[in-house]
Amino acid sequence: MAPLAEALAAAATLVARVAAGRSLSAELGRAGREPMDGPRGALADLCYGTLRRYGRSQAIVAALSRRAGTTDRLIEALLWCSFYALESGRYAQYTVVDQAARACVAMQRSGAKGYVNALLRNFLRARAGLEARLGADEVAHHRHPKWWIERVRAAYPLAWEQVLAAGNTHPPMCLRVNVRRALPHAYAARLAAEGIAANRVGPLALLLEKPVPVDRLPGFAQGEVSLQDAGAQRAAGLLDLRAGQRVLDACAAPGGKSAHILESADVELTALDADAARCASIARDQARLGLKAQVRAADCTALDAWWDGVAFERILADVPCSASGVVRRHPDIKWLRRDADPAAFGARQARILDALWRTLAPGGKLLYVTCSVFPEENGAVVDAFSARTPGARRAPLPDGAAAQLLPGPEHDGFFFALLEKPA
Repeated sequence: MAPLAEALAAAATLVARVAAGRSLSAELGRAGREPMDGPRGALADLCYGTLRRYGRSQAIVAALSRRAGTTDRLIEALLWCSFYALESGRYAQYTVVDQAARACVAMQRSGAKGYVNALLRNFLRARAGLEARLGADEVAHHRHPKWWIERVRAAYPLAWEQVLAAGNTHPPMCLRVNVRRALPHAYAARLAAEGIAANRVGPLALLLEKPVPVDRLPGFAQGEVSLQDAGAQRAAGLLDLRAGQRVLDACAAPGGKSAHILESADVELTALDADAARCASIARDQARLGLKAQVRAADCTALDAWWDGVAFERILADVPCSASGVVRRHPDIKWLRRDADPAAFGARQARILDALWRTLAPGGKLLYVTCSVFPEENGAVVDAFSARTPGARRAPLPDGAAAQLLPGPEHDGFFFALLEKPA
């Protein structure tokens, strides 16, 4: 069977699982351990590209199909993947139509070949006329769930369309230079010598003009540089780190902010995460970078399970959230989140703040961080905490920038709040 047909069949299988509630990263990881149809790069492109188009492909099927509804979730997912392949410009149109029909055979859905062939050809004929109809459907146009659109529009009345549009783009690739092993200007020169164009967008942040495989990055294996979004790199600088401090990264995985803390100052760092497997990855990355923290697998709210009673002078609380600010990196989030989730995350975040505050030393600082654009997880949580917690003070951010970073060309979406405990 031709590679595109194999890739379409494999992608449709994974996309159907995501639509049913499964994580794309977990499904791709499972596919990596099992025999996979088609090149892995093509499979990933089809999955990510299709999932970024939430609402559009479903609207196309609804507009063109003469069936009351496609009852076969695999065939519907195949159509979504095929629409992306057609509109991506990576393949000839006739090739996609032919290979989608062949994919039906690979998925043991031979009886659907005629339906898939006809609907794709109908789309190509009616494509120009469909655009006005799709543009009038805000879910199809903005490619986000309706509840998500309404929340962003209410929160950012002057920027809501830009926020949604950013969520549909390919994410930027940004590097953090490890100042213990390299200097940003010197490393940028090394990139240029390798033909990799990059722009300085932060003290240690180099934004690549085009993504490249990590094995093309000079010195990556030697710990000279790491992948980290420019917005995420803001956290370490806001903590006011000083040598000798006792520091906690309470929700540490995947470990980028922990590493940045250790690269920035000689502190005594404890890195916690509730997922033991992810703790192992934190330790591996620190070994690559020549760093060392005490890494522990524990729920940060279960103080009796991990805290020795000695207070921390700095705490990073990069709390679990909807991840609505990084949806372009994880497009399955659009499919997996529900309208009730921001409030549920807000309640969990409140419990984390209440617990961690007990471990913060008098005069200490706690940095609250999310990768969300929903106020229910951000300012609302911090304001409620400050109101119910005697002495808690929300301090101005040292860099003078806004608490909410909205996703854009240089960085993802993040929220930062700095809380100080009275001495």
